[in-house]
Amino acid sequence: MTWKLILILIGVVLFALGMSSGASERLKDGKRTYEKVCAGCHETGVEGAPVVGNKEDWRARSGLWEAVLVEHAEQGYIKMPAKGNAEYATEYDVGAAAEYMLTLTHPEMSHD
Repeated sequence: MTWKLILILIGVVLFALGMSSGASERLKDGKRTYEKVCAGCHETGVEGAPVVGNKEDWRARSGLWEAVLVEHAEQGYIKMPAKGNAEYATEYDVGAAAEYMLTLTHPEMSHD
């Protein structure tokens, strides 16, 4: 019985490590997309874009966070063009970039 428990615990730990590895890989992908597509505006605040890392810029944004941010990034919002004018960007690219931006700006918050 003890060996079964140990094997189960090892399986759980390996699963958890795999999950965090997948999450960190998504953030790496998000960073690449952010740097390629989003940073031009969100590093400097061009056209009123909220600056990543500046919590005050994001204060008035929706409390729904990623769900709304991803929708705005995919479809465009106010002066932000859909997908940051990167027609080649996939839903995954947009979602990963949004998650990356929120993680930098609000690392203390849980994300969708």
